[in-house]
Amino acid sequence: MELKRILLVEDSINDVELILSSLAENHLGNEVVVVRDGEEALDYLHRRGLYRLRREGHPVVVLLDLKLPKIDGIEVLTQLKADPQLRVVPVVVLTSSREEQDLGRCYELGSNGYVVKPIDFLEFVQVIKGLGLFWAIINEPPPGSIPPARSNQGVAGI
Repeated sequence: MELKRILLVEDSINDVELILSSLAENHLGNEVVVVRDGEEALDYLHRRGLYRLRREGHPVVVLLDLKLPKIDGIEVLTQLKADPQLRVVPVVVLTSSREEQDLGRCYELGSNGYVVKPIDFLEFVQVIKGLGLFWAIINEPPPGSIPPARSNQGVAGI
């Protein structure tokens, strides 16, 4: 059985390391694809540019920071939810922003969750554990999240 893929859109190296460590510490062996800016996230989701040969299927969840270089998280969310093929992909905003306007805008655009990154290390680990358990184990992903089984012929994508 193929593991469910998680797309992590985060530009902070420290946050990426903390999130990956938290998932690993809690024995969530899911594949986590990390992209560092909004443009790269959209390329990944649309299978274009560097990601044109990636494996089929959508991530089971996108963990999306708001404050990103090139294209911000709000715009990524806007484009993702406007696309008929991608709008079913769950998006959880994982951000340091406590601004009410960001929270409201994300839900208006179709975000499935909004989580403020805790400052405390242990609390951060617990938050990531909860997110990982829910989205990678408990939640049933939308159709298209896990690619159909293939034969051993052909070239494997990224």
